[in-house]
Amino acid sequence: MAFYPNNIEQKIDFTVIREELLRRCTSPLGRERVEAMHMETDFAQVEHLLRITDEMRLAKADPMLTFPRGDIHDLREAVGRIRVEGLFLDEAELDDLRKSLSYAVELERFFSGLDEKKYGLLKSLEFLGSLGTLSSIVQEIDRILDRYGKLADHASPELARIRRELVNLQGSVGRTLASILRQAKADGLVDADAAPTLREGRLVIPVPPGYKRKIGGIVHDESATGKTVFIEPQQVVDANNHIRELEGAERRERVRILLVITEMLRPNTELILDSQRMLAEVDFLGAKVSLAETLHAIRPELVNAPLIEWSDARHPVLWLHYTPQGKTVVPLSIRLRAEENRVLVISGPNAGGKSVCLKTVALLQYMLQCGLLVPAAEQSRAGLFDNLMIDIGDEQSIQDELSTYSSHLRNMKYFLRNAGERTLFLIDEMGSGTEPLIGGALAEAMLRELVTKQAFGLVTTHYTNLKHFAEQTQGVVNGAMLYDRGAMRPLFQLSIGQAGSSFAIEIARQTGLNEEVIQYATELVGEEHIDYDKQLQDIARDKRYWENKRQAIRQKEKALDERIAQYEEQLSGVKQKKREILDEARQQAAELLQKSNATIERTIREIKESKADKEKTKIARTQIETLKEEVGAPKRLKDFKDLKILKKSVPAAPSATASIVRQRTLSFSRTLDLRGMRVDEALEKLIAYMDDAQMVGAGEVTILHGTGTGALKQLTRDYLNDLNRQRRKRGIVALEFGDGDVNHGGAGLTIVRL
Repeated sequence: MAFYPNNIEQKIDFTVIREELLRRCTSPLGRERVEAMHMETDFAQVEHLLRITDEMRLAKADPMLTFPRGDIHDLREAVGRIRVEGLFLDEAELDDLRKSLSYAVELERFFSGLDEKKYGLLKSLEFLGSLGTLSSIVQEIDRILDRYGKLADHASPELARIRRELVNLQGSVGRTLASILRQAKADGLVDADAAPTLREGRLVIPVPPGYKRKIGGIVHDESATGKTVFIEPQQVVDANNHIRELEGAERRERVRILLVITEMLRPNTELILDSQRMLAEVDFLGAKVSLAETLHAIRPELVNAPLIEWSDARHPVLWLHYTPQGKTVVPLSIRLRAEENRVLVISGPNAGGKSVCLKTVALLQYMLQCGLLVPAAEQSRAGLFDNLMIDIGDEQSIQDELSTYSSHLRNMKYFLRNAGERTLFLIDEMGSGTEPLIGGALAEAMLRELVTKQAFGLVTTHYTNLKHFAEQTQGVVNGAMLYDRGAMRPLFQLSIGQAGSSFAIEIARQTGLNEEVIQYATELVGEEHIDYDKQLQDIARDKRYWENKRQAIRQKEKALDERIAQYEEQLSGVKQKKREILDEARQQAAELLQKSNATIERTIREIKESKADKEKTKIARTQIETLKEEVGAPKRLKDFKDLKILKKSVPAAPSATASIVRQRTLSFSRTLDLRGMRVDEALEKLIAYMDDAQMVGAGEVTILHGTGTGALKQLTRDYLNDLNRQRRKRGIVALEFGDGDVNHGGAGLTIVRL
């Protein structure tokens, strides 16, 4: 059995995820795939499901690709029906088939054109040589149906003839009735606003009962009040009879045409059903990608072993609920490995996030093994478990006469019997529901047994003995849900490495409980226990302080490394540009020098040949003076006897740095848009942008970060503050920055004046 209990999906809120997927499907085909989705334990299968979903995500996001759009209809019942001779698809079914097959053809072309290396699994969705057959079916349906899904007049010559005759005859009947009606109105036999109408498929006119004999014809009906009868005048009876005959002929011809097209489709029913399966897969993948985009989900590195290494993991259901409200879901990072710690014991105050932490791990693992991308950081790694067991919530059952504690014990019995090396168990408030001393002892004994079986798991508790057990047992580690003692509020952050405090005394004091009662309780439990709890608080506070310090240092080191790399890249570019300019200058100098030498030699030869003719000598002097100016000759030539081959002075190369600055100035934008980026990506963009802004001498720039969760705005302000601290140290005037105008973005942007 892959999971326990049977209602695990309700327990961990996976039902919400399934409902989200159902809502995002566009057809019953895709929704059936969602309903059939279940937890997989085979590594190759899970890897396939994750990879093909990620390929679909990349294909839809690729700006160089245009993913086809189309309609998907469930035609399995209709296509299965036409396997029986004599049955046929009606016009509506044919139109649905045309739309579905047209979409399948577009997808076939799209998949066949994908890069094998990048989209290998998506490419495998294409049919094997089926494109031509599907296209011909679509063309044949297009031939007989109009754009509204009705049989076109040109579907057959006979149908065209019948419809032409019908139109002509109906026009004739209409004109005859109009003439009769005008005369009846003139004679006062019918109301002035009377008009022809249909009764039993025949055109008739409404007449008061007293005048029905004055208009000869057949009475077909009368009104509910009896004040009007509907008469078919004798003049149009024969014509109406012929219309009915033509309508019958049209129906027979339509059936004949539909039978013919169905006969053409019958040999291809399996191919059509294959296209339905492909469309179901595309619809299902599209729903998974849509949910992944909403959750900012990723495909973690999958390991063929039991393993949990979630980094910045977020509870998907909380994300769906809180993000539209502008609220933030605090991420958690957790690591369980066979060679390190397999079990995490989480403690902390009530309403501090312990249960949410458990459900986050359970839900993400379940989603992963169902082939869904998960909301976590890119560096996350995950393995697979054969068994997923949870004991979360109150399982009291009146029908089974089970108390809450009895229900927990029944679950523990199952865990201990079935847990193994590839089991992940999650137990909320282990040992609760009975007398604390024995409850804690039993909890420790059961946890020890699960550790002995080398199972993986998360446990939440308030019991001190379980915290001590985690501290002293190999493969088990404590974790604390952090609490702000100053503000007296939970931080919903998981810190692994030390036990958490329940903050019972502090919370009781905050609620206004009588101080004498609190003091008496303190004396009952003993100062030693209170001191231990305070020490846990101090450890948590100190660890949080140093963790923040370490994080700040890490961010600054990263920014510094990126800045150094950026400068090194720029310097390398400058050097390369310099080499290119010098090489070009040398080449130009050599070409000009060669040209100069040739000109001088030719001039000397002409002077000698002309025996120093004055006019030609003057022309030669002018050419040489011009040549001197071109090559920058360093001395004046006084006589032709002093003619020598001139060496060109290489002109100074233009500044490579100036060229780069000019180029960046031309391409620089005074607005940077960080919206939708991850924090690390946004920081990298911001650092590079501010460097460019200062390089090109921008006076004022705008940083768009949106309001959202506030993370990008906080990142922007922190970086600008750090930048100002660095500028002050170097004696440089600090940057001015603040929110934009309330009418033009307000707190969603930061204006920076350099």
